[in-house]
Amino acid sequence: MLPAIDDASLSSRSRLVNIDKSQIHGKLPKLTPRKRAPPQQNPLPVPETAPLPPPPDPASFSFCEPSRRILSPRDHELFQASPTYDLVLSFVFSLSQAATDKKLSSVRTEETPGAVRQILSILSFIDDTIQRCPPADQGGSRFGNSAFRDFIDSIYTQSPSWHSLLGLPSPSAILEVSTYLHNSFGNRTRIDYGSGHELNFIIWLLCLNRLSILPPSTFPTIALLVIPRYIYLMRKIQSTYYLEPAGSHGVWGLDDYHFLPFLFGASQLLHHPYIRPLSIHNELVLEEEGDEYLYLNMVRETMASKSVKGLKWTQPMLDDISGAKNWEKVEQGMRRMFVKEVLGKLPVMQHFLFGTLVPAAEGMSREGTVGVKPEAEEKEGGEVAIGEGGARHVHRDDAWGDCCGIKIPSTVAANQEARKQGEEEGLRRIPFD
Repeated sequence: MLPAIDDASLSSRSRLVNIDKSQIHGKLPKLTPRKRAPPQQNPLPVPETAPLPPPPDPASFSFCEPSRRILSPRDHELFQASPTYDLVLSFVFSLSQAATDKKLSSVRTEETPGAVRQILSILSFIDDTIQRCPPADQGGSRFGNSAFRDFIDSIYTQSPSWHSLLGLPSPSAILEVSTYLHNSFGNRTRIDYGSGHELNFIIWLLCLNRLSILPPSTFPTIALLVIPRYIYLMRKIQSTYYLEPAGSHGVWGLDDYHFLPFLFGASQLLHHPYIRPLSIHNELVLEEEGDEYLYLNMVRETMASKSVKGLKWTQPMLDDISGAKNWEKVEQGMRRMFVKEVLGKLPVMQHFLFGTLVPAAEGMSREGTVGVKPEAEEKEGGEVAIGEGGARHVHRDDAWGDCCGIKIPSTVAANQEARKQGEEEGLRRIPFD
């Protein structure tokens, strides 16, 4: 039973409460509504799609074998201020724009122009070449397979006949254009593959555009048929010959090998009614839509090739991008990334080849003049410095060992060797996930 409380006690307690309230009221700070923090602004502007210049007069061509000309930071700066830099940007972004809001199945092979069908035939010939150059027994090694060199040599041998089907005007034109194709599948010496080799394939297509073989009307079929066919072919080459990722950890964390499929894939999804950037974490969406959209296809392939479950552990950049508000933000980010992380990175662009169709800027170095070996003969990747004593290799502190071509086995090789040894397939969780 509660004790009785008289009126005097109640009155005394009421006065204490009133006194406390009055004292506290004067000390409380005035409440003001919180101001929402302004959104962070990306200092890099979104690169626009500049009009692609018309092909030059064929009479002005003096074909030559392409060679490296970006051999120093100064050469790189000259390139970034040149018309060729603008040409490459315009071509890549025009291809990406041609894929906007389109599924891969929206373009059919039988409806494609003759030149595009010839390119698809060339990629099929290269696929057949893999069968004729089987991988050598490596005894469980996960590093590059030496049979890849036989594969590249076979491409060199067959290439002139393939290019004659495209209607190139002369043997010298075939020599210049085919060099880009030869360097589109990886480095013969180092047996690795990266975004620079992927860019060579794009430049090969750009050369055909400069020769009026691939006019802008073919861009949708290139973006939705040729590029995916090349990516699928590269997956087969990577898994057959265990190509090592050029740059050890991958430059951005998007993928061990590729970048451009993410740019083109983001354009495909630009105004999609229900697929959102966050949908890459939905396995059902990846399964049902991965064959129609390059971005989803790349994520699906990346997840299948990793032994750890969860993009936040294996591709943290993709995981971060999935939080974007819409695909427009993703596509803009991919454009910025291409400018900064591909064309803007010297270790990548140092392997870029210049000829007549894709000319170097005035004042850029030449391999023979500074004593640098041709790309095909160089065993060590990365940056060189040009000084009084000639060219020398430079170690970079801002890269994951990619300056020296440090050998890093691919996850594809690890999975293939695990299958050969009868190990269980599937993903495993890391202990603290």
